[in-house]
Amino acid sequence: MPFPALVRGAGLALALVVLASCRIESAAPSSDVVATHEGTPSGEVWVYTSMYQHVLDALEPLLKQRLPGVTVRWYQAGSEKVASRLDAERAAGAVRADLLAASDPFFIERLARAGDFLPYASPHVLRVPRSLLDLDARYAAIRVSTMVLVHREDSPPPPTSFAALVDGSWKGRVAIGDPLTSGTAFTWAVFCQARYGDAYFTGLRERGAIVAGGNAAVLQKVESGEADAGVLLLENALTARAKGSHLQVVWPTDGAVTIPGPVALFKSTPNPVAAKAVVDVLLSPEGQRLIVEKGDMHAVDPRLAGPRDEPGVETLLQRAQPWTPALVEQGLARGGALKEAFSRAFSR
Repeated sequence: MPFPALVRGAGLALALVVLASCRIESAAPSSDVVATHEGTPSGEVWVYTSMYQHVLDALEPLLKQRLPGVTVRWYQAGSEKVASRLDAERAAGAVRADLLAASDPFFIERLARAGDFLPYASPHVLRVPRSLLDLDARYAAIRVSTMVLVHREDSPPPPTSFAALVDGSWKGRVAIGDPLTSGTAFTWAVFCQARYGDAYFTGLRERGAIVAGGNAAVLQKVESGEADAGVLLLENALTARAKGSHLQVVWPTDGAVTIPGPVALFKSTPNPVAAKAVVDVLLSPEGQRLIVEKGDMHAVDPRLAGPRDEPGVETLLQRAQPWTPALVEQGLARGGALKEAFSRAFSR
């Protein structure tokens, strides 16, 4: 079932039953894992992730407290680098990761369809909005990032929608991420192409859009005045404002673009007991709170407020363009064509 599965009415109750029944009891750990008794989490767990290092640093004490017998090791990099490393390890038949926690839903779905993941539904997912879950329990979001519009307080009147960047209702310099190198920019581009077609990229170029690379580069160009507005992750904007930036957030009237950050358990893990326990901690109320407070991202737990006094995840999803099976298919099947269309538009 494509990410995210859309569930309505009576199907919701069925989904809860499916999720609960999908919890699979794992085999005993391999011989290099020391367990005080069968099923006790212990040993090493490697997590490949694109979460910020300072968020991982904040999660470390909680993991050590909850899982004293487990040593969590991180490979931390941007989503594109994480994907490249995993693809190389998969090709060599030697995946080191036990868990994957990345902000590229399309890459996660591709691996899920390849059968790489061990189904596991943590008890904590029963409260997560259904649109953030795979109902086959192959993965579940642990955080939500969001693409919004930003501008400086002293800039000209900002665009009010992503459509305004090309429809002539707003004229100015806008910085955007590069979907060829940035996973979050790619997801945003999939949404825009699905809604406005390939002509959207040509329109961006004709109106002087600046391709900045990643989100950090977009932020720098808007703050420096090189760009009047930008398409940026909400978490980057909130963090910058907390440090004194005069950046302003604009919620696009055509809907923000949410980017779920799923976690998934590899079938090849030698330590499924400990890996599942780490997932449970990440989805626990305490783990979710750290993701909000340290990462300025939205938790998937609807009981928690959003970052920096923003509303929680349920309100966020109402402000966002919906994920659909058709959109997931477009990102998977036509991702290469999208990148070619973007390259053509900006190489003229």
